[in-house]
Amino acid sequence: MAHTPGIELFKLPKKRPVPGRFRNALGKYRVTVSNACTNCGLCLELCPYGVYKGGVKRPRVAQDHHCLGFSCSKNTFYCVNRCPEKAIQIKLNPSFEILGDRRWPPELLASTWHMAETGELPYQDLNYKTGNSGGGFDKIRFIFPKKKVHSVPESKISTAIELNRSGDSRPRITIPVPFYFGGMSFGSVSIVTMLSRVRAAAALKTFCCTGEGGYPEELIPYDNHIITQVATGLFGVKEETIKRVRIVEFKYAQGAKPGLGGHLLGDKVTPRVAKMREAVTGSALFSPFPFHSVYSVEDHKKHVDWIKEINTRALVSVKVSTPTDVDMVTVGSYFAGAHIVQLDGSYGGTGAAPDIAKKNIAMPIEYALPKVHKFLCQEGIRDKITIIASGGIRSAYDMAKALAMGADGVCLGTADLVALECIRCHHCESGRGCARGIATTDEELTNLMNLEWATQRIINMYLVWRRQLVSILKRLGMSSVTELTGRFDVIAHLDYIKQEDVEGELDL
Repeated sequence: MAHTPGIELFKLPKKRPVPGRFRNALGKYRVTVSNACTNCGLCLELCPYGVYKGGVKRPRVAQDHHCLGFSCSKNTFYCVNRCPEKAIQIKLNPSFEILGDRRWPPELLASTWHMAETGELPYQDLNYKTGNSGGGFDKIRFIFPKKKVHSVPESKISTAIELNRSGDSRPRITIPVPFYFGGMSFGSVSIVTMLSRVRAAAALKTFCCTGEGGYPEELIPYDNHIITQVATGLFGVKEETIKRVRIVEFKYAQGAKPGLGGHLLGDKVTPRVAKMREAVTGSALFSPFPFHSVYSVEDHKKHVDWIKEINTRALVSVKVSTPTDVDMVTVGSYFAGAHIVQLDGSYGGTGAAPDIAKKNIAMPIEYALPKVHKFLCQEGIRDKITIIASGGIRSAYDMAKALAMGADGVCLGTADLVALECIRCHHCESGRGCARGIATTDEELTNLMNLEWATQRIINMYLVWRRQLVSILKRLGMSSVTELTGRFDVIAHLDYIKQEDVEGELDL
């Protein structure tokens, strides 16, 4: 695939440090200063990471989440060894060890927080590449050439992708990063969360989906960077909002719960949410499954034609889950006239879905992508449709792996919330369950988060992701992200290979 022309015209935003909003940030290590301290100030001079601040009786440990940890012992500025009174101790933080889950273990959470705070990769000994699920992307590695390959300068490597490859009369939309943000409805998350994601998408020159909860008026200034969703419940769907945007997305199914519609429990249906969805305050809302007007590819084409008639400039995206015949579903969407097909795998999705659905129904995205990519190649239409992967993309490495498995780009969601200091407590479905004010409709909790702060955190994290992606492409000798799509030869599954059989350097 050719290098996308004109990518140099895109101006991405700058990183800007934005500290955490809570007094005591969660870090891997806990640093303590005992009463033996004489307040000599040596630790303040030595530490290059700003862990300490001056105090009246002794230095105050202000940012132990920035502590390098035990690996700092090899440095001449290691405070534990240099303290004349041996008053400093570094231990593993017991609170840190119980954070998260196997897909988002503590180190992946902490490294994401660090990227969002600083706009830089973590220097601490944190694993920012994989989780601890024991499968999926966590078992897949890149194979980099052992010999140095000829590569273009990083500044010349393109990460842009085309969203309309069909060759029809619709606009050719290029985004400078191979991702956009997935649907999170107003009601499922706070208006601050929703607006921060949209503002970050606008800054990164990409898109953010509204989800199925309607189109809040605060989003109107960002129309050109919004994907409005038409889901089975048709909540908030209006001809006016369909006309405003450049991409309209049909949500036929969600990877976290295929065969089930959307859920919004009653305690999240506040008066404003109810007005937006034309529902009753306090009443639980359930979307049907499926669209009761669509039972065939012909019906699907009528849906697509309906949107194209209402908005003559919009691209049409189709979000589907990953059943065993997902390849046939994708081909059907192509012939129905869709420009983008989003394959939503089983790992991602809403925190409100039942566990039995999230863990047992849909196909994992790493199985679906090769199946769809190879089938479209056989049919001769792979270069005429854009495939977007979603469902469990947690890092730049996950994103790159999804591309190598056959995607053109990815759709992201949970990582945005982690950037906003989500701790994965799994209470997303409750109106007051989100103690961090992210997935809530409670006004008091919503006010825990500042909009400017939240926007910059998301921007910082994705700027780091883009730099990591560029680094991966450079090591593989590629000049454009489009060259990575479907390159099964540069990835390997740890369960099926031996190190000695790999003709290259396995990224461990």
